[in-house]
Amino acid sequence: MDPDTIRGDGGDGGGDVYWRRRMSVLIAVLVVVAVVAWACSSGSDGPQRSSSAESSASRSPSADPLLAGLRTLALGTATPTPQPSPSKAATPAVADARPDRPGQPCAEDDLVLSLQGKQDVYTGGAWPNFLVTLVNTGPVMCRADVGPRALEVRITSGEDRIWSTADCVSGPAGEQRELERGIPYVRTLDWDRRRSSADCRTTPATALPGTYVAVARMGKLKSPKGVFHLR
Repeated sequence: MDPDTIRGDGGDGGGDVYWRRRMSVLIAVLVVVAVVAWACSSGSDGPQRSSSAESSASRSPSADPLLAGLRTLALGTATPTPQPSPSKAATPAVADARPDRPGQPCAEDDLVLSLQGKQDVYTGGAWPNFLVTLVNTGPVMCRADVGPRALEVRITSGEDRIWSTADCVSGPAGEQRELERGIPYVRTLDWDRRRSSADCRTTPATALPGTYVAVARMGKLKSPKGVFHLR
């Protein structure tokens, strides 16, 4: 046998082994790269769920992780849209900012609202009478709406809403007043013992004897409860 032929065969076999080793190394490198790309992609996506098509593909036994990794490298790893952190989230504007010049709207934190009943028990058809006061404790004079809807007095009995100054308002609903520091705005109010509702066309019924609660409300402000009895 020709020695050159023997060397040639041995050389071809060695070449095959060499190229197989090169391919094995290349495939191993690609697998590592694909795994790293998948890990980075999973980490960048965070807790968000992938689409149903991607989820089903990742769960398929026939899916090739090497091809998936190469596809990820070819398309690029998706960069998630940055989300604002809770500490940097936009803070809603405060509607009742403290006035720094006289005549600006009053801040609710600077107002003290109270209600006091004239009697605890009303007999013989006497009308309950209440004294409502609103005091500005802020540093400067401010303005507030003390109309019957903005500054509401409501009477309830248990869960039953009996009467409110905000129902069936006649005339202007708003009433702007200047509140000097420490000087209370005072309003007296009589209740004619009749129920009220948003439907002003009906004749209101007379409230029955029992225990009632009166409260003054203004925005987020609420006065202490005034409990009284009708006999």
